[in-house]
Amino acid sequence: MANADPKTLIKIARESGSSEEGAPVDLGQRVRELRKARAWTLEQAASQAGLARSTLSKIENGQMSPTYDALKKLAIGLEISVPQLFTPPRAGQVNGRMSVTKSGQGAAQATVTYEHELLAETLTKKLMLPYRARVRARKMEEFDGWVRHDGEEFLYVLTGVIRLYTEFYEPIEMRRGDSAYYDAAMGHNVVSVSEEDANILWVTSLV
Repeated sequence: MANADPKTLIKIARESGSSEEGAPVDLGQRVRELRKARAWTLEQAASQAGLARSTLSKIENGQMSPTYDALKKLAIGLEISVPQLFTPPRAGQVNGRMSVTKSGQGAAQATVTYEHELLAETLTKKLMLPYRARVRARKMEEFDGWVRHDGEEFLYVLTGVIRLYTEFYEPIEMRRGDSAYYDAAMGHNVVSVSEEDANILWVTSLV
């Protein structure tokens, strides 16, 4: 693991998630939970969705199977997508989750071009992989080609000056406080252009 590159770190983080399929959702109960989570009465929810109060009541009590048109109206009224009507809240997130990483106490993973410090490492099934990186590289030739992987990525410069190289854009110099959000499937590499090694925060999506 000492020679792990960013792609390996992301692969490991993805594999630590769960691939289990959720249990079937009771649509009526799901709709009721969504309505109550918004503190709406039947009348308010029905009005938001453009449905009759009696229709919404029957849906919540499992007394009728709604048409797709009714499902679409429900989703729009609740400000969610139709698939979310059939998706239960993720286990472990209802009561909140948190992981605190004190300064300098993240899991260290060194590469030739970067020194990574993995953050929130103890939290499983993450949807994002946050990590600090000390940028050692000074030129593109130090990389073995582009880094690219699935998902999206956010970069924030903490100290120093970097140059962000991407496959489809001109290189851009970035200083403390600058940030970039990009498609991680696009080739990308970062080098330090300041005298000292730059430090950046990276957050990579895992979905």
